[in-house]
Amino acid sequence: MMRNLLFLIFILNLAACSKSGDAPTPAPPVVVKEPNLSDANVVTVDIDPGPNVVYAVVGTSQKIDVKLTAIPAAGVTIDTKLTKLQDNTIPFTNSITTSNLTNSVIVTGLTPGTVYMLTVVVTSKNTASNSKTIEFKMAAK
Repeated sequence: MMRNLLFLIFILNLAACSKSGDAPTPAPPVVVKEPNLSDANVVTVDIDPGPNVVYAVVGTSQKIDVKLTAIPAAGVTIDTKLTKLQDNTIPFTNSITTSNLTNSVIVTGLTPGTVYMLTVVVTSKNTASNSKTIEFKMAAK
C-alpha cells in the first residue's frame, strides 16, 4: 500500500512539473508603417490644373474630390480653404475627419470675375507632421 501511495505521489509530482521550453515564443509586434502623405500621387485633388493654370468654375460653387491612394490607420483630417486673392478674405472653409480614400467637398462662395486660391491640407490623425498641401487658383465665370 505504501509503495502504491509513493508511486502515486511520484506520478503527480512529475505531471505538475512544467518544462521551460514548452511555451511558444511570442511573435514580435507587427509594425504598420504609415503612408507618407507627401509622396507623389498619394493625395490628389481631381480638378487640380497645376500651379500655372487658373481652374474655371461655372457658377458659384464647385465640387472637388480629394483622393488618397493610402490612408493612415487612424484616418486623416482634410482642411479646405478658399482665399480671395484680391484682399485675402476667406469666403469658404471646411474641415472633415475621414478614413475614406475618396472625399467630396463642395466649395461655395465663389463670385464671378474673382480669382481665388484653393488650399487643401490633408493631415494624418496619428502624426501631425505627416501632411500634404495642395494649392491652385480658381475663378468663377
